[in-house]
Order: sequence, then structure tokens, then C-alpha cells
Amino acid sequence: MTSLSPSALPAAPRVGERLGRYTVERVETLPEMQGTLVLLSHELGARHAHVIREDDNAAFSVTFPTVPKDSTGVAHILEHIVLMGSRRYPVPDPFFAMLPRSLNTFMNAMTSNDWTTYPFSTRNEQDFFNLLSVYLDATFLPLMRYESFRQDGHRFEFETPDDPTTPLKLQGVVYNEMKGGMANPGSVMWRAFGKALYPDLTYANNSGGAPENIPELTYDNLRAFHAAHYHPSNAFFYTYGKLPLERILDAIEAHVMAQFTAQVLDVSIPDQTPFTAPRSERAAYPGTDTERGAQVSVLWKLGLSSDADANLRWSVLSDVLLGNPAAPLTRPLIESGLGAGLADLSGYRDSFREGAFAVGLKGLGAGQVQAVETLVLDTLRAVAEGGIDPELIESSLHQFEIGQKEVSNAGYPFALQVMFRMLGPWLYGGDPLTGLRLDAELDRLRADLNAGRVFESMIEEGLLNNPHRVTLELAPDPELAARTEADEQALIDRLSAGFTDEDRARIVAESLRLKELQAQEHPLDTLPTLSLSDVPPSVPRVPYRTEDAGRALIARIAQPTGGLSYLDVQVRLPDVPDDLLDALPLYAFAVTRGGAAGQDYVALARRMEAVTGGVSASVSSGVHPDDLNALRLSLSFSGKALARNAPALTDVIRDLLAAPEFTRDRLEQLLRQRLAGLKASVVQSGNAYAERLAGAQVSPAGALGERFGGLSALNTLKGIVEGRAVEGQSGGISGLDDLIARFGRIRDLILTGTPVLALTATEPDLTLDLSGVTSLFTGSAPVGRPAPATAPRTPQARTTDSPVAFNAVAFQTVPYTHPDSPALLVLSRLLRSNYLLKEIREKGGAYGGAASFDNREGVFAMSSYRDPNVARTYRVFRDARAFLDTPLGQRELTEAILGASKVLDPLTSPDTAGRMRFYSDQAGYTPDVQEAYKTRLLAVTLDDLRRVMDTWLTPDRAAYAVVTGRDPNDDSLKELGLTFDVQGV
Repeated sequence: MTSLSPSALPAAPRVGERLGRYTVERVETLPEMQGTLVLLSHELGARHAHVIREDDNAAFSVTFPTVPKDSTGVAHILEHIVLMGSRRYPVPDPFFAMLPRSLNTFMNAMTSNDWTTYPFSTRNEQDFFNLLSVYLDATFLPLMRYESFRQDGHRFEFETPDDPTTPLKLQGVVYNEMKGGMANPGSVMWRAFGKALYPDLTYANNSGGAPENIPELTYDNLRAFHAAHYHPSNAFFYTYGKLPLERILDAIEAHVMAQFTAQVLDVSIPDQTPFTAPRSERAAYPGTDTERGAQVSVLWKLGLSSDADANLRWSVLSDVLLGNPAAPLTRPLIESGLGAGLADLSGYRDSFREGAFAVGLKGLGAGQVQAVETLVLDTLRAVAEGGIDPELIESSLHQFEIGQKEVSNAGYPFALQVMFRMLGPWLYGGDPLTGLRLDAELDRLRADLNAGRVFESMIEEGLLNNPHRVTLELAPDPELAARTEADEQALIDRLSAGFTDEDRARIVAESLRLKELQAQEHPLDTLPTLSLSDVPPSVPRVPYRTEDAGRALIARIAQPTGGLSYLDVQVRLPDVPDDLLDALPLYAFAVTRGGAAGQDYVALARRMEAVTGGVSASVSSGVHPDDLNALRLSLSFSGKALARNAPALTDVIRDLLAAPEFTRDRLEQLLRQRLAGLKASVVQSGNAYAERLAGAQVSPAGALGERFGGLSALNTLKGIVEGRAVEGQSGGISGLDDLIARFGRIRDLILTGTPVLALTATEPDLTLDLSGVTSLFTGSAPVGRPAPATAPRTPQARTTDSPVAFNAVAFQTVPYTHPDSPALLVLSRLLRSNYLLKEIREKGGAYGGAASFDNREGVFAMSSYRDPNVARTYRVFRDARAFLDTPLGQRELTEAILGASKVLDPLTSPDTAGRMRFYSDQAGYTPDVQEAYKTRLLAVTLDDLRRVMDTWLTPDRAAYAVVTGRDPNDDSLKELGLTFDVQGV
């Protein structure tokens, strides 16, 4: 891989120094992350933040304050349209075209309430400047074609596009995305939250676009919004890494700044006029769970979120009150029995110009509004009057210390985590440094805490005595989906009421024109790219040392962790009886949230908050590189702590392994929380559930995955909570008492397993004594070999509260070391970028279409996300083989290989690099095995792709599943030979 820079970090410029038309405003050290922040301003008004840091992952973003005045989705649709062709890169979709031409570690764009950002990161220097050129040209100099607006925004289209006698429909990628999004209770809650607290500001609008308002957006209004907002005078640039700052600024100057003159735009957001008395609001989402589907939350508007002191204090107070199950606000709410868990968005939010605090419950029946409001207010009053235990405050400050020290690429790349931490205060007129360095604010807070009550006064003044309060109810409405569908048809009828024959002919002509453009092949020669020589041929061989400790194997891994210690305990399980399999994921969920070693869940939660950065448990299955049927089950415990608390972390994990405690009341609370979360996730992540449902029909590992985390797991959980065994399931868990008994057997089973431990820390901290954990394992049972039966090969449909569909097809193929595996991985990237995106998103109007290949489990899948079609999409899946016979050349193959190679080179960080290497080695995926795979991948040919598809992805090997809002069976599916077994979620 091309080195990002010479080994020495570039020197920071001096304050006042001129770099072209930029002036260096500030230079600040960032000791927690061993970096330097440089803040610059440009003559045109652009602001630029650059973080100099020793990291091989470089990052860029440009962010524009975008303040929509309505709910037409103008900011969101614009985010799509600018990425669909620009002056220098006039191809239809340079963003998606760059995905396979790049070795990026992150590429995306996102629209928030009041800003839109375009970030990327990469470890390759040439790739950085390639992507920089594309992003700058896209955002500042887009073509914004009318056809792009119709494709991704909204358009009229006849059901048969060239037949004006067929029904008229509304289409558009964003339109269908938001139809799906506004069926998700979390999304509805978020929109209602902003509208309730800030009714006079931009936050009252749906920045993503309300489906009923999206058709009001005109092409001219979209272009005007871009001209006003996407300008250097309104831009916040961010860069990170060890590339020379001057070179980056020169590129931005040449690409953008030289093309513009200064302009003035008022994107300021005023203060919301304070309420003189509390209010109540209600919102509805399309849902049928009227018994447990409601939420009630009490919301408060606070002060400016750019106030660093106030922001820190509310963040700490939020953690003190809500940060763990034993917290003084969380515990009474959950133990009240009113609801299943905390309401969505509970806690402090600084994502508005004026901050907000919210707390409430979800999993409620109807008529609970007053009860929840009273419970929240009475609990806060009791906390303020009784005072907050100083130990709770110290534990919370301990969590902030960990957050300041930790450098991890988990979730977002750290390079972009830094950007998001800065963005809030920066955009709202505060000091961006306060997002990265809190030492001054922490010192002031500690001094004030030593002088007297701080948080109690904040509760009294900011919450209890604050009239700017809203009690918000979010309720399911079983009739809303049908009314929304009727309203959509009424909208179509109203907008088309005066259509003449000429209007209908115009719609046909525009539809055919769009389809003609979508079908055209566009030369991509103008886009920059990389070559296969940019793919590193080797894989990281992170050093570690191992030792045997009785039955256990320990790896000690030296990494620059910034004073943190990470401990992983993977227990490879012996043979697990079938009647325990469904209880395993529930055990993993509950074991860290219950009690242990004589401490109830309250005491244990407080202990973990005080001495660790969190402990989690998970269950997983692994497959041998040579044999897809050689399964292995593991239950893992993972935790982190400051090095000084590493012995205490070890003690916590020991107690969770040896002496977990579950009470009936606590377990009922936990399972209701989990059930509420899983129900909400179906509408949000239906594609993942559909893929699991299809994978369970072809793969033993897939069958376990469906049982542990799919819709059958949801069905099992519902049965337990409702006190009934799941129909048709052998050994079904009949209720809480039965589950607790099985948990006891699982605990005993775990201690007969084979433990494999990984300790990651700086070299001086690797001497940690782990015998308290390893000595627990004294059994002699061998590692088990589960052999789950796959589900019957019958197309499966699950209906839920969604106006759009999530379609999937899956195939079992070959193990990791099989010669065809690399070709299947390349094929997944080729189909995703060159076929499914065009057919399912561009032509079909779905938000997403994808192909994936799990090269360890051997499952190949194609899927769609928020899709208005079912039969059409399955026809697209069937026609994938014909696509391989279209003219494809070396460019398409190279891009697919580049895309596949990224899967083999995941972004790591000190907390993950060593343990990934160690556990991969233990599972048989050694560096030699992985490098052999990469060598074969780089040699894949187009003939290989056709051959593996003809061999492994044939219709007779396919398994189908869909998650949708209605019975999908109709004549068009029967033409494909598909009849789905339909069940409700």
C-alpha cells in the first residue's frame, strides 16, 4: 500500500501564518490522542480544522449547515443528487462508481436536522486525493440533472411506464426510503421530538422528507437550495492524519475556492421562544401492537449546546441518572413495571442548537401518559431532594476519562469520530476544541462539586422548574398504514386531477427517457482509480505471546492502548443440548445485566460503572476454513478498563462466569426490554432478518444465526414473555422459571468449556494476573461440534408494519479454503456495484440493493432494502446470471477485486488488531491461509465469475425470504414459480 507520508509527522504551522488564502487561527495540542489541532479560515469564509496525528487512516469531510424551512426533504434529496454527476466527473453516479475504485475505509454522506456532511477515510495516499477530487467536485460543482431529481427525489410513473391507461404511481429513491423510515417508531419519535420542543424552528420540519410533502419539492427549489447552502462561505472542512496540510489546502483551493466569490447566507437558528407552561403532544406510527407498542417521554429544552461547561455537565448528569441499570432515574422507571425499557432518545441530546433532555418508557399500553409523567417528575424530585451519591458522580467521570483516552476504530473510524465530536460545538458557534479536550471544563466541574451541590440544582432549575417541557406520547395506530396508503392515492388523484392527454404523454416520455438513460453505459474514464498493485499482498502479523494456564490458553498482546487494558475471554463450548440453544443468546444478553457473586443487579451495575468501561457477553458460531459443517459454539466475555483497574475488570468477569445470579423480576424486565428492541429493529433492518431467514434454509451456520438473532429468536422471546412454549419447536421454553433453570445449566456448561483469553495492553500492563478466570475451568469435555438442521427449503414471508419490502435470496457455497471462494467474493462486489444498484435502486426505486458473500460461512446472498417491489426484485435476482453475459471488461473485474480486497483488510486499531489476529489464528485463519486467499483473489478472471455462478448460484440451490407489509403472493410471483409461506412477525 502506498505510504500516506514519510515516517515523521509534518510540523504544525504557526498561528497567524498564511497558507495561500488561508490564515492559521489557532494551534492546540491534543495530549489524550497524541495529536495537534490546527484551525484555519479562508478569505471566502470557509473554516477548516486539521488534526495532525500518527495514524495511517486519513480522513476528510465537508459539512454545510442546511436549514430546511419545510418537510419536502430538500436537504436529504440534495445530498443524493449532488453525488450523481459533477462538472469534472459527468457520469450518472460518481459516488457509487468510486466505491469499487477505492480502498476507502469509509465513504458516505448524511443529512442531519440542520447540517449535511460528506465524509470519507482511507489508508492509501493516492486514494485520499482521488476521493478528495470527487467529493469536492460533487458537492460544489454538481450537474444536478433533472433526471437525477426524478430518479432519487420523486416522480409520477405509470404502473406500466409506457402505458398511460395503467394506474399512476409516485416513485423515487428518497420517497421510498422515507416511506420505510416513517414506519419505524424510532424515526417517528425523532421527528416528533424536534417538532415538540422547537415548534418555531427548522427542527419542526422533517429534514429527511415527509412522504406526503416530498412531491411538493420542485427542481428549481432544489437548485436554489444548493446555490445558497453549498458554497465555501458556508463550508466547514475537516481533515485528519499525517498528510501535509499544505498539499490538501492547495487541492481544495484549485478545485473549489478559485471557482467562487464570497457570499453571505444566513443559516443561523434563533432561540426557540420559551414555553410559559408545559405541553403535551402525541404522534402515531403504523403499528399493530396496541398492548405494548406505545412510548411516553418527558422532554425539556435546555441552554445552548455550544456552551462547553453546560454541555459537559448535562452529559455527566445524564450518565449519572441514566447510564446503567442501577442509575437513580433508570432503576425506578424500570422497576415500576409500567414499561419494558427506557424510551427512545432518553438522555441528554446536544444535536440541536439548544440542548435537550428526555426520559420516559417504551413497551407501554394505552392510557399511560399521566402515569409515566408523574413517575418521571416524582423520581427527579426525590433525587434532587435526597442528593446524588458522590460515588455515582465519580463513576460517571471515570467513564468520561475512558472516553477521552480510548482510540478505537470500532463503529466509525476514529478519524471520523474526532470529526463528529468537534462538529456540534463548531457548527453552533462554540469552540471546536471543547469537543476534543475537556480538561478545563472537567477541572471547573470538579471544583464546583467540591464546593457544593451541582447536579441537584441542575435538576431543580433545568428540569423540575423549567416550563419548557413536553410530555410526548408515541402510539401505534393499526389503521395508519391503510390510511397512509389511501392518502397517497388521494394525493396522486389530486395532483393528477387536471392531467390532459398531453400531460400523460409527457409522463410516459419522461419515464422512457429516464429508463433509457438508466440503461446507457457511461464511460468512467474520467473517474480516478487505483490498480491491483495498490492492494497489499500481505496481512498484518501482529505479534503476541501465548501461555498455557491449565485448560486455558492466554495471549498477551502489546499495543499502544493509551493506558487502557482490554480483556477477552472466549469460552469454546462442549456439546450443547438442543434445549439450551434458544436460551444461549438470552443468557448472553442477561448475564451482564443481572447480579453476580452475592451482588444484586444494582450493586453489580454500580461496580462495573466504577471500575470498567463496560463488560459485554455474546454467543457466536465459528466454521473451520476447510469444512462448512465443522461448527463450533463460543460464549465470549469482553471488557475494558483503565490499566489501574484491570485487576478489578478481571474480578468482574470471573464473577460473571462463576456466579451469575438471575431473579425472576429482573429477568422479566430484561426480556421485555430485549423484545421491545427487537420488534423495533424489524422495520429498520428488515433486510438483515430476511437474509437470516433465507440463510437458515441452506447453511448450518445460517440456521444457528437465525435461531440466535433472527425472527425465530424473536418468536421464541415472545413466547417466553407471554409464558407459552413456541409452537412447533422441540423443547420450547415455557416461561421465566423454565428459562432460569436452563440458565443454571448453561452456567455449569460454560465452566466445562475451553477458555481462550486475549489481554491487550501496553507492555508494562501485560503482567496482569488472570488466574482468577483461568482457574474456574477444570473440566475435560472436548469442544463440541453442533450439527443444526437447516430449515425446510420453502420461500418464507414475514409480515410486519412496513409499507415497503425487504427481499433476500441465499445460497450455500464453499468453505474458505476452496478455490472458488475468492471468485464468489469478487462476484458479490461485481453484482452489487454493476448490476443490483442499477436494477433495484435506480430502476426499481428501492433505497438499496446488495450482494454479499460471507467467505467463512460460505453463504452468498442478494437482498434489497426499503423496496417498493417484490416480484420485480426476485426477477432481478434470477436475471443476475444473464448480466454476466453482457459486455464486461478488465475495468469491471479490477474494480470488483479492489472492492473484495477491502473485505480482507478491515480497519483495525490498538484495541482490535491483536485479538483479531490471535483469534483468527486459533480458528485456523492464519496469515498464511489468508495470504493464499488474497493471492487467489487477485488472480480471479471473468470466466471464474461465470463458472462459480453456474456452479453454486443456480435456481435449484436458492432459498428465498421476504419481510414485508402484506401477503406477497400474487400472480407475478407465481410466474416465477414462487409461493411464500406467510406468517406474521
